[in-house]
Amino acid sequence: MIKGVNKQVLEINETQNSFFEKAIFFVRPEYSGMSEGKLRESAKKEIDVAGIPPRQKRQFKIRARDAVLSGCFFIAGLIFGLAIRTLF
Repeated sequence: MIKGVNKQVLEINETQNSFFEKAIFFVRPEYSGMSEGKLRESAKKEIDVAGIPPRQKRQFKIRARDAVLSGCFFIAGLIFGLAIRTLF
C-alpha cells in the first residue's frame, strides 16, 4: 500500500539509445512547476550523457589501455631489434 505519494513522474519512451528502452525520471518538488517541454529536454540531455552503461565503459578503457601498452612494447621491440642488428 502506498500512502501520501505526490510525485511528478516523467517517462521517456523514445530514448534514441540502443542500450535503454525507457527512462523514468522523478521530478523534484521544487521543479514540478516547470513546463513539460523543459523537463523533457533536460531528461533527454541526461539520457544522452548516460551513453554506454558503466560496465562496458570500463571494459573499453581496459582495452584502450592494453592497445597502448601493446603498441609501446612493439615499438620497444623494434628499437631493440634494430640495436642488436647494428651491433652484429
